[in-house]
Amino acid sequence: MTPKFKPVSASTVEISELMLPSHSNFSGKIHGGFILSLLDQIAFACASKHSGSYCVTASVDTVDFLMPIEIGELVTMKASVNFVGNTSIVIGIRVEAENIRTGEIKHCNSSYFTMVAKDDDGKSVKVPGLILKTENDLKRFFKSIKRNQLRKERHDYANKLDYTVNQLIHELEGYNVQIDL
Repeated sequence: MTPKFKPVSASTVEISELMLPSHSNFSGKIHGGFILSLLDQIAFACASKHSGSYCVTASVDTVDFLMPIEIGELVTMKASVNFVGNTSIVIGIRVEAENIRTGEIKHCNSSYFTMVAKDDDGKSVKVPGLILKTENDLKRFFKSIKRNQLRKERHDYANKLDYTVNQLIHELEGYNVQIDL
């Protein structure tokens, strides 16, 4: 039986991987798509660990690439449950890259994945609540609520935008665009 509530610490996941030349893009830096794949994997592991169920990615709210990652650096991803709803779980992930020779560590990425718990038939299932034991846990939960509210406001605003073609042409003046209608 799944517990009604779990502490954040019960579901944290940390992985480290050495960045190889096969992970690089054409400019010799680690490919963002490779990092996104690792982020999705750790988000799945963290959410599944919390829920005790298979989880799927519902959305990726933020992926901020702050610093490039170099070949030969050791990348460490730290994932924790930041928020839970009824069937959804927001996973916060911090990505750091360490220069193995110098020991220098840089913060390279922060991401927030919303995962949904599923049963064997693919139906969404209720997830355990979250026990907040630290000030950090409390802050992360609150910030997730605010991010959810902002996302809803952006969605509502975008759905209200209904311009005529002439209004659009006027609104786009000064942008780097050529309109050939």
